[in-house]
Amino acid sequence: MSKEISRKVNTYCIIGMILVLCVFLKIIFGSKITSVQDYQEIVKSFGIAGPIVLTVFQALQVVIPILPGYLGCAAGAISFGTPVGFLCNYIGISAGSIIAYLLARKYGVDFVISLFSEKQYLKWKHKVEGKKSYDAFLFVATLLPMFPDDFLCYFSGLIGMDKKRFIWIIILGKPWCILAYSIAFGLIK
Repeated sequence: MSKEISRKVNTYCIIGMILVLCVFLKIIFGSKITSVQDYQEIVKSFGIAGPIVLTVFQALQVVIPILPGYLGCAAGAISFGTPVGFLCNYIGISAGSIIAYLLARKYGVDFVISLFSEKQYLKWKHKVEGKKSYDAFLFVATLLPMFPDDFLCYFSGLIGMDKKRFIWIIILGKPWCILAYSIAFGLIK
């Protein structure tokens, strides 16, 4: 994929995210919100669309790494409670992680460098060259908060990591940090 096509894809996705966010914010800020409960009532008025939008947003925020994932985790837990917020966040982030991996495998280094800096790519490439422990490292990284998970999903696709192994690492590693965020933010009343 050329850098031009990559930029266009990024631009369209960013515009889509901004439009959805603007509509959501207009509805929320157009209403009188004086408490978390007021906010939750507004979100509940969206019905099934609310959790679907959160899930899609979380997938997109991995594919287009603009916002940190914990912000969506906070929004999910506050909006829908810990169980539903966790489920939406887990499904969205896991799907986005797998999509990022597949995009990197298909479109290569130039595509990834269009999303992240070449310096970041070279730094990680140098760190893992010739090392056999990358799988274990990736699993531990998915468990920890504030790690560059989005980049590592793309990077895993670039280094030819086995697809099944990557998916299992995401499925087994991702829920724990997301669950911790969901529980912590779910306590906000």
